[in-house]
Amino acid sequence: MTRGLRGATSVLSNEEGQIIANTKALFEEMVNANDIEANDVSHVFISVTKDLNAAFPAKALRELPGYTFVPVMCMTEIDVPGSLPNCIRIMMVINTEKDQQNIKHIFHNEAVKLRPDLVKNKR
Repeated sequence: MTRGLRGATSVLSNEEGQIIANTKALFEEMVNANDIEANDVSHVFISVTKDLNAAFPAKALRELPGYTFVPVMCMTEIDVPGSLPNCIRIMMVINTEKDQQNIKHIFHNEAVKLRPDLVKNKR
């Protein structure tokens, strides 16, 4: 069965190093917290707010062993007035036997504000 796994983080500024590092840290925690292997991942969507254009966050996944052939697509998030700036969101579609309520969604930095109901360990 496939399940969606959510994650989000934020960066302090529109710099390639921050975008890649924060995306990588978020993705690695999503994978580790849910016992995911690269072959379990169907595809990954990554959205960024309009203020982030210094790098494709998908580059962070390409640096991880086993993720060369996982389809990843980057896009711009809807620009809703008052929404969290400098935000990177990940939607990973995985093959798993876990029930929906047992999926551990991960939020880092200012992005913990997006879904406080899903955040157990605020960073």
